Amino acid sequence: MATDYYAVLGVRRDASQDEIKKAFRRLARELHPDVNPDPKTQERFKEINAAYEVLSDPQKKQVYDLGGDPLSSSGGGGAGGFGAGGFGNFSDIMDAFFGQAAQRGPRSRTRRGQDAMIRLDLELDEAAFGTTKEIQVDTAVVCTTCSGEGAAPGTSAQTCDMCRGRGEVSQVTRSFLGQVMTSRPCPQCQGFGTVVPTPCPECAGDGRVRSRRSLTVKIPAGVENGTRIQLAGEGEVGPGGGPAGDLYVEIHELSHPVFQRRGDDLHCTVTLPMTAAALGTKCPLETLDGMEEVDIRPGTQSGQSIPLHGRGVTHLRGGGRGDLIVHVEVQTPAKLDAQQEELLRQLAKLRGEERPMGQFAPGQQGLFSRLKDAFNGR
Repeated sequence: MATDYYAVLGVRRDASQDEIKKAFRRLARELHPDVNPDPKTQERFKEINAAYEVLSDPQKKQVYDLGGDPLSSSGGGGAGGFGAGGFGNFSDIMDAFFGQAAQRGPRSRTRRGQDAMIRLDLELDEAAFGTTKEIQVDTAVVCTTCSGEGAAPGTSAQTCDMCRGRGEVSQVTRSFLGQVMTSRPCPQCQGFGTVVPTPCPECAGDGRVRSRRSLTVKIPAGVENGTRIQLAGEGEVGPGGGPAGDLYVEIHELSHPVFQRRGDDLHCTVTLPMTAAALGTKCPLETLDGMEEVDIRPGTQSGQSIPLHGRGVTHLRGGGRGDLIVHVEVQTPAKLDAQQEELLRQLAKLRGEERPMGQFAPGQQGLFSRLKDAFNGR
């Protein structure tokens, strides 16, 4: 033989079929006219196609290894390498560019449906302890009239007479490469291989209709704003009555009039007159667990925090709960009557604070004040 097909593909004579195919794919990507329009590469491209047509066929390869002409013995088309049947390795060319051979055969009318999402508003206590909610969902469901088949009752889909059920039609054209066979979806059946002469009047042949239905959702304790709960198979039913996608329930936690949530901890602020902070007191607080008293110890300063352990939100993963942090804010009276002012002056005299010099330090904020300013966008 005048042409060494092994040398054309750059493989050894004992190369495996997998090595031959990989070499062909690599060269096809480099030399295909759509990628490399240089006219000098056209002859080279035809050579590698002819070499692969021979070496990828066990019978032709055996004839070639014995010194025969594999193309003529198989009724081929000569050195052009495209064979009597046209561009015989077109699927391998597609494989070289897209990583896998083009899908052949008719498409299925039954396909998986899309996922759906719905937002669910929760109060703080519902998110903290979990709850069960009933939601209304508007999605596509299987058409009960045709059971997802898409055909009117008493009728059925029929084989397409244009593609004879193959879902595609082929066309052979001539080019400088020789005969090229191309395939495209059948225009009559849209690639399904079947046609529905009498579509279902309820779903117009889609096999599904829209419907509103109720679902019961169990909300685990500890969910927070933005958490998504997946309900498998509760989304949109697919075309042709195909399997349903998933439904995602996205949690939206409503604001609370007293508590602010940060992770699994709750925060609130209690404002006290300076006398109560100095003398100490007890403040009633309605927590998520009921009414409790917050113990304000004598001498409590503004900005101090009082933790109530285990009174926060349940941990979503793992046991236990976060804490409830009470931030103290001491309020200084802005107006005093004569008697109150005299009493404060006596107190200041007793404490030696009639003319306090004050203590200055670099400006700083307490942790809660900094967080509050950040939250308010200051």
